[in-house]
Amino acid sequence: MNTARRIPVLLGALLLIVTTALAGEAGSALKADVLKAEPFRDAKTVGSLAAGDRVEILQKQGGWFRVKSAKGSGWVRMLSIRRGSARKGTDAAAGLLGLASGRAGTGQVVATTGIRGLSEEELKAATYNDTELKKVESYATTRTDAQQFATSGKLTARKVDYLPAPESAK
Repeated sequence: MNTARRIPVLLGALLLIVTTALAGEAGSALKADVLKAEPFRDAKTVGSLAAGDRVEILQKQGGWFRVKSAKGSGWVRMLSIRRGSARKGTDAAAGLLGLASGRAGTGQVVATTGIRGLSEEELKAATYNDTELKKVESYATTRTDAQQFATSGKLTARKVDYLPAPESAK
C-alpha cells in the first residue's frame, strides 16, 4: 500500500479510536441546554437537558457530544457537559461555557471566541486538551462552598457601581 493510501486509512483508524474511547463514558449537564438532531447550532431540537442531568457520552464530533439521557438522545455542545460523575450546583464552571468554539451551522461557518491575552496565531494553533480541561473543571465549586469560604475569611459582599457610559464620539 502506498503512502497516499495509508494516510486516509490511518486517519480513519485514529478517528475510530477517539470516538470509541468516549463511547459509554458517564457525564452530567453543567447547565440546561437543548439536544439537537445533528451537531449544529441550527439543527432541529429533539429534547432538552437540565443542569445536573446524567448522560452517557456516545460520540464526540467537533465541539459537540452525542449523548443519551433519561430524557432522550441527541447532540449537545461539548462544554455543556461535565465528563465523569454528576455534580449539581457548579456555577463556577459556567464561565467556561462561553469558551466553546466549533461549527456554528450547516453552512460550514465556524465561530470562535477570542480570549484577551491570546494572539490570533495562538488561537489558530489551539488544540483540544482533555487533561487541561479536566484540570480547569477541578477548580469548580458550589455556590454554598464559595459562600462558606468567604464567610470563613471574613469577606463581605460589596456593591460596586457601574462605570459611567462613555461619551459619544463627536
